[in-house]
Amino acid sequence: MYQRFGREVAFFIVYIKEAHPEEGWVLQANRALEIAVRDPATPEERATVAATCATRLRVSIPVLLDGPENLVASAYGGWPDRLYLIGRNGRVAFQGGEGPFGFKPAELEDAIERELTML
Repeated sequence: MYQRFGREVAFFIVYIKEAHPEEGWVLQANRALEIAVRDPATPEERATVAATCATRLRVSIPVLLDGPENLVASAYGGWPDRLYLIGRNGRVAFQGGEGPFGFKPAELEDAIERELTML
């Protein structure tokens, strides 16, 4: 999708509060992959964790960071993950369901196509 629409749509991943820190809900799948993340306490630590995640997942989309106050996560209800499309008018044109079960990229793709045809 990023390759398909990247010239017409600005894509970003916003790294918000860590979903599976060592101090919280640790996934067995993370253990199997030797992933152990402490909950970042500073903006610098959050940047390091986000960069490591982006590298490990081979993310090519720009990654932005939510601040330690988690204002983006609070405003958009992004935890643990969620897809959004902000339209040309600055309003939310699409809000996907809460992940992981509501994380449906095909629905976002349909919303992008609708938004682009409204030009």
